Amino acid sequence: MTRSLLTLLALLAALVSLPALAAERAKILFDFADPAALRGWQVRDDGVMGGLSKGNITRDPAGYAVFSGKVSLENNGGFSSMQTNFDPIEVSQYEQAVVRLKGDGKDYRFIVKAESDASHYYVAEFPTTGDWEEIKIPLRTMYPVRRGDRLDLPDYPAETLSQVRFMIANGRAESFQLQIAGIALD
Repeated sequence: MTRSLLTLLALLAALVSLPALAAERAKILFDFADPAALRGWQVRDDGVMGGLSKGNITRDPAGYAVFSGKVSLENNGGFSSMQTNFDPIEVSQYEQAVVRLKGDGKDYRFIVKAESDASHYYVAEFPTTGDWEEIKIPLRTMYPVRRGDRLDLPDYPAETLSQVRFMIANGRAESFQLQIAGIALD
């Protein structure tokens, strides 16, 4: 064989093995096909500020979490979220969060905290299409926020992770439903 053909074959072999390497590198945080994956998740609504929004978390028997409810703007309200806290884990080897979900055509926020006692968190906003899709969120582009205000701090360093949250806060009263099959780091 010629040298160029050998080079081409080596390149093709590397390309074929990339998905396998990515799969080996990925860390599954939550697979909602397992009913135990929903333990520890809780709703956090704007009631902490006097608002009247109501969110709910259930598990569909088909194997996904369902975050649904109604956002109200009454009494200075305007958001609903589902979140889980855990001991900090090392995430520096990962580039992105990958979320398999089906939304309702509305915009949501994916939020993380680096440390459980941190006073701020990091946010990435994403639209949904109404179909099952894979949302990829580059970790190091998530911006810092505290109580809804963007902070003049560096973006998420993606060294540790201690909280994951989904939020809807679009500035309008609306019903919502977000179905989540799983969350991984890649």
